[in-house]
Amino acid sequence: MILGVIPARLNSTRFPNKIIFPLNGKPIIEHVYEKAIQSKLLSKVVVAIDSETTKESINCLNIVMTSDKHQSGTDRVAEVSENYDCDIVINIQGDEPGIDPDLIDKLITLFDDPKVEMASVASTDLHKHDFTNDNVVKVNLDNENNAISFVRNNMEPEQIYYRHIGIYAYRKKTLNFFTSLDQSENEKKYSLEQLRALDNNIAIKLLISDFNHRSIDTKEDLKNYEN
Repeated sequence: MILGVIPARLNSTRFPNKIIFPLNGKPIIEHVYEKAIQSKLLSKVVVAIDSETTKESINCLNIVMTSDKHQSGTDRVAEVSENYDCDIVINIQGDEPGIDPDLIDKLITLFDDPKVEMASVASTDLHKHDFTNDNVVKVNLDNENNAISFVRNNMEPEQIYYRHIGIYAYRKKTLNFFTSLDQSENEKKYSLEQLRALDNNIAIKLLISDFNHRSIDTKEDLKNYEN
């Protein structure tokens, strides 16, 4: 079984109540859910919420209430996965209304390689103004498309970088191991959870894509999606 989980924390620092903010007539997270269920390879898609306000605001078929004490979306995803007999778990960000179902499926196919334990997406859609934007996470890769590093700024010269898309895929045992680990120093320093994986020798395979939609971090980002 391949489980898709959309972690839906209500409180967002830069954009309060972001996931339930209306976009073209429906909450942002409903757009994400509707895209995710179009995936041909996901067995089930669950929205993992932490608030009754969210529950009352959205119209999604599969909603699961989770703890409001989680430090990250990954912890929320892991809580949900414990209730399913799944092999692979996909963490789909609740602020990516433009997520492509085909991209999800291509990400899942990386696990045809039994050596892949964790995977994500690297987009070629990276522009000069992104280089100095700390909200745009960049990633550089080795010759086998495994992540070398994730950065917000201070990119190494002569390295090729991609824009990191915040969708993660795990084998279930890897997800459980990851969430059992303490935060690494680099993770805390740069506020990048994926650095915990690299700091603990968990390889992250990257699917290279030309995916050009952006996540919604602030209200300003809504204009990229409004009809």
